[in-house]
Amino acid sequence: MKLLLDTHIILWALDDNPKLSEQAKALIMDADNDVYYSAAAVWETTIKYMAKPDKIRISGSKLSELCRKMGYQMLPITDKHVGVLETLVFHSEHQVHNDPFDRIMIAQAKADGMKFVTHDFKIPFYNESCVVAV
Repeated sequence: MKLLLDTHIILWALDDNPKLSEQAKALIMDADNDVYYSAAAVWETTIKYMAKPDKIRISGSKLSELCRKMGYQMLPITDKHVGVLETLVFHSEHQVHNDPFDRIMIAQAKADGMKFVTHDFKIPFYNESCVVAV
């Protein structure tokens, strides 16, 4: 199975953070799974690192370097992914989700037949079969 990791899942996995669920660890460690990180995760990390380096302690370039060392593969953003954005519908009257990084990563996973691994409680409101909430 091809897994695309949400940014916080990547950060938790790289840091061996106890917030990373056993289910997420098992998926990432399964030798039958191919693990990917998105260019959007690098972009998001860079922006947050530059804005608040006291809260995000890793730069986007360092994140990318560590992901490659872990054997994760980088997934670039293509026009196919951007086109799939138009098919995403957020199904909640009581929640709002305006995170462009999450949206493009969901679109990437959907377009490329991957599973998007996230802990974000809002992501399942997209009702996309590619979402794996852990």
